[in-house]
Amino acid sequence: MTTDTHAYPIARLGVIGGGQLGRMMVKAARRLGCTCTILDPAPGSPAGQVAAHQIVGGLHDPAKLRELAETCDVTTYDIEDIDTATLVELEREGRRIVPSPALLAVIQDKLLQKQALLEAGIPTADFIDVPAPSPEALAAFGFPLVQKARRGGYDGRGVAVLRGPRDLGRMLPGPSLAERFVEHAREVAVLAARGADDDIRTYPPVDMVFREGENVLDLLLAPADLSPEQETAARDLAVRTVRALGGVGIFGVEMFLDRSGRFLVNEVAPRTHNSGHWTIEACVTDQFEQHLRAVLGLPLGATDLLSPAAMLNLLGDPSGHGRPLIRGLAAALAIPGVCVHIYGKAASQPHRKMGHVTVLDSSREAARIKAEQVRKALTITGEGHP
Repeated sequence: MTTDTHAYPIARLGVIGGGQLGRMMVKAARRLGCTCTILDPAPGSPAGQVAAHQIVGGLHDPAKLRELAETCDVTTYDIEDIDTATLVELEREGRRIVPSPALLAVIQDKLLQKQALLEAGIPTADFIDVPAPSPEALAAFGFPLVQKARRGGYDGRGVAVLRGPRDLGRMLPGPSLAERFVEHAREVAVLAARGADDDIRTYPPVDMVFREGENVLDLLLAPADLSPEQETAARDLAVRTVRALGGVGIFGVEMFLDRSGRFLVNEVAPRTHNSGHWTIEACVTDQFEQHLRAVLGLPLGATDLLSPAAMLNLLGDPSGHGRPLIRGLAAALAIPGVCVHIYGKAASQPHRKMGHVTVLDSSREAARIKAEQVRKALTITGEGHP
């Protein structure tokens, strides 16, 4: 047998977290010849529906994390809010967990993440530690500012934009950091994958538009509207960031392009990312397969853009809770170039990510126009009401 001969399954993959990212990762893993086990507290989780097996258990349960890691060849994750202490212990015992639990422990704490970026010389907004938030401490730092909870924030939760003293009623109560508000021309994301051999591949930068007042990604346009020089600068910054962190796998690097033309790293996610869903249809190698290639020690794939694209998040309508009701699916699918992904979540909640739509067209503007048509046609709400 040669070194490039693999017995089936190629690997027994464990995924901590059973949400939509895990669901799409499992689909990619099956294409590559892997079997998958999911750990998630919700029976029949989105990822568990398509995996070979799901362990029902909490993401901070040491016994369940051990059960997953000990029955899989490689363990990865689709969420940051997990017990890293147990994962570090399992890694010391010889279990393969990628990206490394030590890196995850840094990234899941927003303050430690910012300090790591600063120490590596990665440009980012000025910040201070706010261990015990008070109006006086935030006012002394100066407005406008962005307050971020050190741990647990996602999809707009744990983030407060305070433009002046009148906004202090929205101050977050727990340990946090205060960042200088960046007057930016646009928000950009770059996916960067790093293999164990230090090969790094970046995807075309994308423009991100966030829902007003909620800090949830609403619309994404690929490629970003950047000059060739700006695109090179964004990709180079993503490479520097991932190399400085020393991670293996795919990373979502969110950036601001400020009004002076500088890129500043906002946050880094050590996993597949909402800003990369469009790659399933629009790139040679999608982000989920790329992540798996990296964590399994396989060569990284090409990241070439096949088509301009727009990606629209399908968020639960504020008017209903409960079993999802999908309205306008046929109308959306009748629009040429539309690809609908429904995540299989058992219940719709206001602003919850229930799916996404990717639209392909000859230009990003044409794709954007069609995405706006989808927004009007396709909604997801719940049978019940608050």
